Amino acid sequence: MIQIKGLKKAFGQKVVTNDLDLTVEEGELLAIIGRSGEGKSVLLKQIIGLIKPDEGSVTIDGQDITHLSFREQQRVFQKCGYVFQFAALLDSLTVFENIGITKLEEGADPNDLLPAITEKLRSVGLGSEVLSRFPDELSGGMKKRVGLARTLMLSPKILIYDEPTTGLDPITVRLIHELIKKTHVEQKVTSIVISHDIEIFKFATTVAMLLDGKIIYKGPADTIWECENPYVKQFIRGLPEGPIQQIGFQ
Repeated sequence: MIQIKGLKKAFGQKVVTNDLDLTVEEGELLAIIGRSGEGKSVLLKQIIGLIKPDEGSVTIDGQDITHLSFREQQRVFQKCGYVFQFAALLDSLTVFENIGITKLEEGADPNDLLPAITEKLRSVGLGSEVLSRFPDELSGGMKKRVGLARTLMLSPKILIYDEPTTGLDPITVRLIHELIKKTHVEQKVTSIVISHDIEIFKFATTVAMLLDGKIIYKGPADTIWECENPYVKQFIRGLPEGPIQQIGFQ
């Protein structure tokens, strides 16, 4: 479980998270939605310790990471996997080396890693024929899959996806969403996905909306289209941005 209470973060005069509260239950697949610039990625980075909040707490499995030492944080973050928006593959390394990078840096024998890396590739729908390729030889969707395979090598309990479908065509978007759901079910992980693509509602268990630095709604994904929250209604139906009163919501 992840519990966030009173989370505040500002960059200069720009307040990004403002007394934000959110609970992510174990086994949940949570989609976080919100307009561009609302700070969704900053929220994720505070959850996994890449950005330190100014105030508030982030508790993962009962441990408040905001009050732990760096070494103690690393032990907690071993439970977490982060899938970057643009895959963040290293261009100078092959797919094999990208997926196994953590284990290789720890001194693991490449031959011993081959079965596990091949299995992780298979789990994201790729074959061993891509092992020797470099990132610039892969499509955008393949890069995202390799990025996920690299994360799965660490056997995380929590998977966090930062805009995993950015820049992809509609067919590949669906494939990535299906892969997120498949991974969630098969690996039995708690998942958090930031997405602008409302198709994610078909795969998520829960949806939360971020607005003005706060979570202003959280509810079941399968009833989101019946949601009466005016801000959610405005966002998911693609209505013009602006004061709620101007578009007829009460």
